[in-house]
Parts: sequence; structure tokens; C-alpha cells
Amino acid sequence: MDCHEMVQDKAGRLLLLTNHPKNNMIIYDRSGKVLETWTLGLKGAHGLTISEEGGEEFLYIATTTDHKVFKTDIKGNILLELDYPKETGKYDSPDKYLPTETAIGPNGDIYVSDGYGLDYIMQYNAKGEFIRFWGGKGDGKDNFDCSHGITLDNRDKENPTLLITSRSKQEFKRFSLDGHHIETIPLPGCWICRPVIKGEHLYFAVLVTKTWGAYDGCVAVLDKDNKVVSLPGASDPIYENGLLKAPDYDDFSFLNPHDVCIDDDENIYVPQWMSGRTYPYKLERLH
Repeated sequence: MDCHEMVQDKAGRLLLLTNHPKNNMIIYDRSGKVLETWTLGLKGAHGLTISEEGGEEFLYIATTTDHKVFKTDIKGNILLELDYPKETGKYDSPDKYLPTETAIGPNGDIYVSDGYGLDYIMQYNAKGEFIRFWGGKGDGKDNFDCSHGITLDNRDKENPTLLITSRSKQEFKRFSLDGHHIETIPLPGCWICRPVIKGEHLYFAVLVTKTWGAYDGCVAVLDKDNKVVSLPGASDPIYENGLLKAPDYDDFSFLNPHDVCIDDDENIYVPQWMSGRTYPYKLERLH
């Protein structure tokens, strides 16, 4: 079982997504006690987003092996399925579509990042009707190389945007809600999984800092100006000529961190991929 992503619901419970078909969802309290489990029988469950709509919470699950996105209620009942995006004209079969993450816009629009497929970003309305797509694999400002994660950045309430990772390029990009590139933020040495926002801060799980398979990942915490202020599991952040110096792993803390979940007390939970079936770690905030 790989622990892919975690979110917290309104009741304070922690919902962990795994790729084990017997337990796609494991729900914990904040002490780590298992409260309940359920499954959709998915072997490739990868991305988990929680969204409050009309006072009720819903989950969006991106799955690589089923080439779909599922919307469920909090109990795991499927309410909507988004199939591979044939409307784009870029996919000649579902096998090319390997979605890794979703984000939900202020109006309920659904954004899907095809992080392990062709690197396009798909936009649907709340009913699942196709609107547009952009991106694709490449080196341009509008392109990605492993668009692994996507999230809505609503810290500026008057101007919400999308943050999208380009993991293999060790950077993330900001786009308007209709797909126009705004800025690119490089983070050398950081293979970023997905952006997570809590309060004014931006958090990343960094799967790799130098070498794949070496268990040298960490966590990054950025301020509202996109500057790294903390690197749990690695060396202190150092900037040279305005650019982050690639971090050095501490040879201790993490085993392929794949996501972060920030609770109401700003403690950090870290699910890990390919980590020898370890439980998620909890980092308690000290001040």
C-alpha cells in the first residue's frame, strides 16, 4: 500500500487515500486512530481533493489505472465520473490519460492535471461538462514536465489563481482560472508533488531532492511571496542571487514524502509513497 494523499474534513478527521484496492480510504482521528475505511476498488488511486459545496463536503479522486476522476460523497458513494478527455483531440485512447490531481474553482469548475500522461490541464464545469484544456508536455512557459499537482490559490480573494507543479523541471507555475500563464517559480532541487495552502503559507511535499530511489525528500514551506521559509527534513533554505540553493536531505526524516495535510493547529501530516508501508508522519508545530 502506498499512502498517496491526505485531507482533513470539517469534523477534523484525516482522510488518507491509498492505492490498495481493499482500502482506498482510511479515515483517522488526529491521534492516528482508525475510525473507518472504504474503497472504490481502485489500484491507481492517486489524487485526493476535498471541496465544500452547499454546506456538504465532497471528494475528488484521480486514478491513474482507471484513467478517470471520481467525485464521491464523504462516504465514498460515486456521484460523478469524468472519463478521459476525448474532447481535446489529443488522446486516441484512455491509456494515454493518467490523471494525478484535481482542483475545484470558486464556481465549482473542476480542473484535472494529467500529470503522468500528456501533461494537459482539463477544465470542466460542476456538472462535468468539458470547457477547455491547456498545457501539454514541453519547455515553454505554458507547458509542463509532470504536472503532478494542482490547487486553487485563493489567498487573494479578489483574484484566485491555479498553482500547478512541473515536477521534473523543479518548479511550479501560476495560471489564471481560464488557463493563462502568470508566473513560473523555480525551486531547484525540489521535485514537487502538489501545492497545499493553509492560511498565508504554501506547503509542498518534495519527493526527491537529488536522486530517485535514495529516499532524500523533504517538505517545503513558502510564504505569500513564494519564498521558502522552512525545509523540514533538509538543510535550512538558502537563497543565492534570489534563487533557492538546492536543499540537502538530513538522511533521517522522510521516505518519499508524497503529500502534506495541514490541520487546524497547523501541524503537518506527511503521507509517503513507496516507503515500506510506513504510516503517515505527524510534525507538530512548536511556535
